[in-house]
Amino acid sequence: MVSGVHGSVRDLFEFTDADKAIARIKDIYTTGAESVREAFTRFGNGHQSSPVRAYYPYLGIEVPPEKLHVESTLSYGAPRDPGIYGTTLTRPDLFEQYYREQIELLLKNHDVPVVVGVSDRPIPLPFLVETATDNIGPTDIRQLQMIFDMPDLARTDDDIANGVHYGITEGPKPLSLFSGERVDYSLARLRHYTATLPEHFQKFVLFTNYQRYVDEFIEFAKLQLEDPQSPYVAFVEPGPKVHVRKNAPKGWVESGEPVAQLPQMPSYHLIREDGLGVTLVNIGVGPSNAKTATDHIAVLRPHCWLMLGHCAGLRRSQLLGDYVLAHGYVRDDHVLDSDLPLWIPVPPIAEVQVALANSVAKITGLKGREMKARMRTGTVATTDNRNWELRYSELFVRLNQSRAIAVDMESATIAANGFRFRVPYGTLLCVSDKPVHGELKLPGMANNFYRQRIGQHLQVGLDTIDTLRNEVNQLHSRKLRSLDEPAFR
Repeated sequence: MVSGVHGSVRDLFEFTDADKAIARIKDIYTTGAESVREAFTRFGNGHQSSPVRAYYPYLGIEVPPEKLHVESTLSYGAPRDPGIYGTTLTRPDLFEQYYREQIELLLKNHDVPVVVGVSDRPIPLPFLVETATDNIGPTDIRQLQMIFDMPDLARTDDDIANGVHYGITEGPKPLSLFSGERVDYSLARLRHYTATLPEHFQKFVLFTNYQRYVDEFIEFAKLQLEDPQSPYVAFVEPGPKVHVRKNAPKGWVESGEPVAQLPQMPSYHLIREDGLGVTLVNIGVGPSNAKTATDHIAVLRPHCWLMLGHCAGLRRSQLLGDYVLAHGYVRDDHVLDSDLPLWIPVPPIAEVQVALANSVAKITGLKGREMKARMRTGTVATTDNRNWELRYSELFVRLNQSRAIAVDMESATIAANGFRFRVPYGTLLCVSDKPVHGELKLPGMANNFYRQRIGQHLQVGLDTIDTLRNEVNQLHSRKLRSLDEPAFR
């Protein structure tokens, strides 16, 4: 047992084997969680209880100067400076593979043991009990708060991810972008907003702002489940309702029912056993939902997220149905201004840009000058004003100076939060109208446009993911890492 340098953490043990460290993490979490759940059941049955508390597991490492072997090519997996590092962890059942990968990198890159113990951060009751009991009414809430821990929002923030924690935090330096409590907060929100479970989310995420993309995705998923050779084993829609592929591996069963009313951000998951499937989230229109979705999905540490949606074209040479590949953003969405100031650039991710461009060429069959004519690469202006056209005379200079080629309401938000949370990102939009030039869709014209383009657009996104799935190690760019970067991806 070790002690001292990791602050108030107790029962610390050293490990040089990732599997044994994971087993200890599981034991701490499971033992505490079960004791709280049992006490909550007794409380619901009218049996008073003394205060019951569970604590998040703690993972730490001490890196002396002589063990600081930092390769120039590493984007994660190693602290940048010698010192004491630590973080609280949660839901080892959900994050076991991710935790194992991060621990193995620490052991490999520094050749010193990691330590696992019991932190001083209690696990709040709402993050341990997924369903309430009818026996608990409003008058019981005060008594409930005297027995069980509730979320402490004063200590649950994004200071580490935002890069403003330097010199502020006490004790060990952060090992991860998110504390256990911050992760649990987002897991609870995901259940609420998407009507699916965190374990359903895949490592590649598509965001869209139109229901028609969802309809196409559902049709694609049905075809995959009919194909016995498909790499996808299940499809999950809001409910959650789980559909299983014919001849699916043992353990996969149909379950659940679809929701009667869709949630705010319905999510659909085409699942692979290795977690490298595709999740599609319909965020609707506007930057607020785009921020909410990415704030919470970020804790699941996806390998990439892409925005596929519609935009207004700003160039007369563009035609309805043309593609826009964003390589820069005018951030007029404003929802992230306090987290990621406007003076911070949001760079394109080379691997994502190349994969998107290659997939457009592959799926459309376009080449050479024809390809350059039908897909423009440039700046997308993201606004928080759905009726920006009514202020066009005011915005003209801004759009003109920025060289923007399209306007939408979500792309910059998703890219900026990708940069902020170190999640590789990309944007491929489809020009659906050109209000600046008086080119608006007539009703019949719109239906024809949607039929022709949305299926193709979705196929481009899916093909891009097929490419990126084989390039995961190259995907996590060093340009997303800071000077004082936590070691966890």
